[in-house]
Amino acid sequence: MSSEPWGRVDEAGTVYVRTADGEQVVGSWQAGSPDEALAYFERKYDGLVVEIDLLERRVKTTDLSAKDATAAIEHIRHQVDEHHVVGDLEALRKRLDQLAKVVETRREERRAAKAVQADEARQAKEALVAEAEELAASEQWRAAGERLRALVDIWKGLPRLDRKTDDQLWHRFSHARSAFSKRRKAHFAALDAQREEARQTKEKLVAEAEALSGSTDWGPTAARYRELMADWKAAGRAQREHEDDLWNRFRGAQDVFFQARGEVFAERDAEQRENLTRKEELVVEAEKLLPISDLKASRAAFRSINERWEAVGHVPRDARARIEGRLHAVERAFQEAEEAEWRRTNPEARARAQGLTGQLQDAVDKLRSQIDAARAAGNNAKADKLSKELEGRQALLDQALKGLEEFGG
Repeated sequence: MSSEPWGRVDEAGTVYVRTADGEQVVGSWQAGSPDEALAYFERKYDGLVVEIDLLERRVKTTDLSAKDATAAIEHIRHQVDEHHVVGDLEALRKRLDQLAKVVETRREERRAAKAVQADEARQAKEALVAEAEELAASEQWRAAGERLRALVDIWKGLPRLDRKTDDQLWHRFSHARSAFSKRRKAHFAALDAQREEARQTKEKLVAEAEALSGSTDWGPTAARYRELMADWKAAGRAQREHEDDLWNRFRGAQDVFFQARGEVFAERDAEQRENLTRKEELVVEAEKLLPISDLKASRAAFRSINERWEAVGHVPRDARARIEGRLHAVERAFQEAEEAEWRRTNPEARARAQGLTGQLQDAVDKLRSQIDAARAAGNNAKADKLSKELEGRQALLDQALKGLEEFGG
């Protein structure tokens, strides 16, 4: 029989281990001496010690999950409880109990950390949802679209929440993205339709512009080109691949017309400047006729000047009023001279003037006689009143006499 502090072997080869509850059968040994039996089962005990040492190290130094650590503890505990080793089993149980407490503490710490992480992830996803819902109403199509794509990448990098919460937040997030996509698609569809309408409108404008490019009806055609330009601006932009080509054609047609008009106007301006020089010579010649001494001869000379003036043609617009004003001043001088000559030689007018003068003279003579009679009678008040009336009649008489002189006396 062989015995150690933690076990013994009886005569039959049965191996026992000593525990707080008494001896427990470990197994049977028939292959050698009792000491070899105890040594064998003690080595098995040492193996459990090594397993516990390794497990403790893994729990302390690695991210071994609480579930795996607990399973490993229970596996070793089961081996201890089966009493297939010889050694201080109670010490192993105490170490396993202590390790189980450490694992449970770690489990609680990880659970708390996971709860914090989950709350942070929930808050982060709620913030993403709020931003996505705000972006859903944006009309900054490019910037908002890029930001929504970035939000998806951020979402993918966040931890999953519980299924219900995660699904609800994802539904709102996805709905916001879909709403934005639908609005953007509708916007660009409307924009495409608008640009197609603009293209068709501009095609018509280009066609008309090209048809007008050879016109020589300068004024109305230039006015029509201005209207076409206003219509072009009002039509909006066509698709990018058409806009530049249409504009080049439209602008090219205008350039053809305005270049031709410019050449004609340049030639006309040169001709009008020459006309201005000729008319300046004619107006100087006309101004030399003033003052008029021989109306008949001067009138014939002025008529000749007028005929040559009309034959010259147009002058530059900015000089027209000035040069025509000078000729009109000479023409007015002739009109006034002719009116004076007509008044002087008109028999009817002369007779009317003589008759009026005679009537006024009679009235003046009569008033003088009445004044003299009133003063002789001592009626100075009446005489003063008649004197004032005489002043008015005398003024009219003087004016009539002056008019009569214009008829030759």
